[in-house]
Amino acid sequence: MTQAQDDPYDPYWTSEGEDGTRTLVFLLSFRYRDELTATISRAGWSVVAARRSDALEQRMLASGAAIVLIDARGALDEALAATARLAGHVGARGGALIALVSRNMVGSLGAFLSAGATHFLTSPISQSELVHGIRFAEAHCRRSLVDPRMLRREGAPGPLQWRWDGAENVELNAPLAAKLGEERRISARAALRRVPLDERRPLIAALKRLRAGSVADVVVHVLPEIGRTVQHLGRSAGSAEIRAVLELPASELAAPASRDWLTGALDAAGAREWLQRRFDSGGPISALLIGLVRFEIVNTALGRAAGDALLRSVGAKLTERASTSLGRDAIVARLGGADFLIAAPCETQRMELYGAEVQHLLSRPLSTPAGDARVGARLTVTERQAGDDPVTFLRRAAEALARAREGHLPESGQSAAQSIERLAVDIRAALDEKEIEIRFQPQVEIASGAITGVEALARWQHPVLGELGAELLLAAADRAGLAGAVSNAIQRAALDRAARWPRSLEHLRLSVNITADDVAQPDFAERLLQRVDRSGFPRSRLTLEVTETGLMEDLGAAADLFSKLRTAHCRVAIDDFGTGYSSLAYLKSLPLDYLKIDRRLSQDISGSARDRVIVHGVIEMARSLGLGVIAEGVETEEHLDLLAKEGCQFYQGFLCAEPLSVDALQALIEGQSA
Repeated sequence: MTQAQDDPYDPYWTSEGEDGTRTLVFLLSFRYRDELTATISRAGWSVVAARRSDALEQRMLASGAAIVLIDARGALDEALAATARLAGHVGARGGALIALVSRNMVGSLGAFLSAGATHFLTSPISQSELVHGIRFAEAHCRRSLVDPRMLRREGAPGPLQWRWDGAENVELNAPLAAKLGEERRISARAALRRVPLDERRPLIAALKRLRAGSVADVVVHVLPEIGRTVQHLGRSAGSAEIRAVLELPASELAAPASRDWLTGALDAAGAREWLQRRFDSGGPISALLIGLVRFEIVNTALGRAAGDALLRSVGAKLTERASTSLGRDAIVARLGGADFLIAAPCETQRMELYGAEVQHLLSRPLSTPAGDARVGARLTVTERQAGDDPVTFLRRAAEALARAREGHLPESGQSAAQSIERLAVDIRAALDEKEIEIRFQPQVEIASGAITGVEALARWQHPVLGELGAELLLAAADRAGLAGAVSNAIQRAALDRAARWPRSLEHLRLSVNITADDVAQPDFAERLLQRVDRSGFPRSRLTLEVTETGLMEDLGAAADLFSKLRTAHCRVAIDDFGTGYSSLAYLKSLPLDYLKIDRRLSQDISGSARDRVIVHGVIEMARSLGLGVIAEGVETEEHLDLLAKEGCQFYQGFLCAEPLSVDALQALIEGQSA
């Protein structure tokens, strides 16, 4: 659809899919629904608007909306509860959830982000600021490689929409045409005749108001094929075209999976429903049951608000890790209290490896409004057995967790070590069969928003366990005594793939990791440079990254290596800066080009005033030494905005993109320049 070039409110991506479906915004506003609906409609988006939270999840899922805007002004508690209810559904498909708060509610932003909001806006807010905020959310959907027109409940037909430009025909999108048994294009008279005679007058009056200049309206009437229907009507500024989204009657809205109100994860009933569907379809099912320890101490010492925030934080972290490590088919559920369940259609060994990641994740301090808190976890892995139903499966998992809490089962760390030992046996085959693949995560210049480089990250395509991350790959390699061989294989594969990049990627810098074993080898610089030259990738576009822990043994050897690499026109960076114990010594002793701030330090920017002072100090110190600063693990617009204000120059993280294949990276770069 052609957009008015002089209309400042037209979004940059409101094109239709092949089925005629437009990008949708689902709006929940307890006090300002009509004003917000008018602004969003004027800007060109289709809107499904709600003033109450009745049947909220069903309505949002049935709408197919990619972008959810929750207006918390004057209704903080209700908005927080709604955010927690919707966040899991939105996040599961890469959508965006925006929280709109007033200036005096800014202190609650952490609670909204913990509940699952991906973006936020503050009021008073101009129309253009609101529209640009929704544009950023839409860009988030695109970076997630999800078409914002197609976010809907699995198996649902999709949103029902039509449009009319005032001429003799009305165009129906494919789901509505199928529902009505019509062609995609029908006459306006035929469309009107589908509405019962005694209910046409309100619809005709609304259409006249829109033709006269109104930008949004709502009409309720009956369609014989559908039943009682709500039509959300809208018109873009500067356009004569009227468009509509139809809401199905409540009786046709499938109930969503039952969810925990606090964390947005599935609750016990939702977990049982998921397990039953998986049991019916066959195949392996493994589950990890997690019981937080010391949670009651935190709840008592810091208060219930801190305990709730802690549970929300744990739920969000488990969901992110489960999706990354176990795939999008994995589910996270809070079974009650401080017990969580992760289940996936995978073998027990893979779930045990994920358990090792969770154990490490939950051993770190977690942020709450009352300060950092430390909790640990007892874990147990359960595998489906013959004759299991969801109840017996979960009961057996709970009994195993109870024994673990009583100390009658080995620590999960021992189970994880055994799993690493088993993986170590497979490392040689991984090298011989070329099971190690490379993904590229973009690095973005904050000032311009341009992608200027990528970090090469390894993925192990295990023939039984599926895709495993670099941490497990390197841990298994180290256990097998093949750390050097695996590091060489990763570097070689990254250079070879980057050397064959298409023309649209030829401007990007490539960052490759080197290990502590690499640093310790006296001839490593010469061998690495030979490898670079053989690949054909330019030395001048290569950055070598080494973690702080890889530098602790011999700063003199590291300084000599870095000097050789920089003399050869490569650049050098310290990765995960801020996690070691000798950070200042590194800055004093080593010739460097960049610091990469560890993800935990980057995310602390939105924490307490003390956290922000530390992050500011690191960035200021690096810049005073002439070093570039790259923040890792940036996941929200809030993190990015605060880092930019502190002078950080580059960022890397899921806010831009996950690690991508070459084809996906090319599509992202070319989409930016389009």
